[in-house]
Amino acid sequence: MTNSTSPNSTVTNTLVIIGHPNSGSFNHALAEQYAAGLRAASVDPSTGGPSDGSHVRVIDLAEREFELLPADRGDLRAPDGDTSHLEPRIRAFIDDVAWADHLVFFFPQWWGTYPAVLKAFLDRAVLSGTAFKYGRGQISTRLLTGKTARIVMTMDSPVAWNRFVYRNAAETSLKRATLAYCGVRTIGITRFTPVRFSTPEKRAAWLESVRRLGVTDAARARRRQPAPVAVAATGAAAE
Repeated sequence: MTNSTSPNSTVTNTLVIIGHPNSGSFNHALAEQYAAGLRAASVDPSTGGPSDGSHVRVIDLAEREFELLPADRGDLRAPDGDTSHLEPRIRAFIDDVAWADHLVFFFPQWWGTYPAVLKAFLDRAVLSGTAFKYGRGQISTRLLTGKTARIVMTMDSPVAWNRFVYRNAAETSLKRATLAYCGVRTIGITRFTPVRFSTPEKRAAWLESVRRLGVTDAARARRRQPAPVAVAATGAAAE
């Protein structure tokens, strides 16, 4: 397993993670619109033309069955990055995270945090040895440094209530205790609320808003792409 991100890389490979256990949810619709906006606005840096969309992958946790409970502590470790002892579905998750330059999480807020299926994904796919490495003291080595993330969540709580009563528990734990701990920088958090009492018009506006987020992230990637280097044609090459 290799980490695709280097100090000079651009945000081109995007992994969309849908942390809802039920297919057909509003979170699925949001994720679909984000991916559509990202694909439509992306440019292939090698040709300057439209991208073929292969730089976008989706992990739908409602469809990707995996064992939520590890069989033993060894399932939560990848010594020196070795994942050969893990089941293929978990290795695929880890490989997708390593491949990605940009991670985008979609989930509903349940009981003040995110659903168990997303927590299980993090427990099984963000491991010591692939995402971080324990040091001698309290400070670990962040193995996912250079990657970025975006968080999109739905909830019914008012924003003020979520902030002052729940302390933004869901997004704070994901952003700080997981992503930042492994070196991932979160570039944006979007909250759609209240979903339960929303009108079709409001939901349509939210879907358009998240589609524009995809366009925005595609534009970020283009801005970070290095300018093409002009090469003078030799006499032989010009013939």
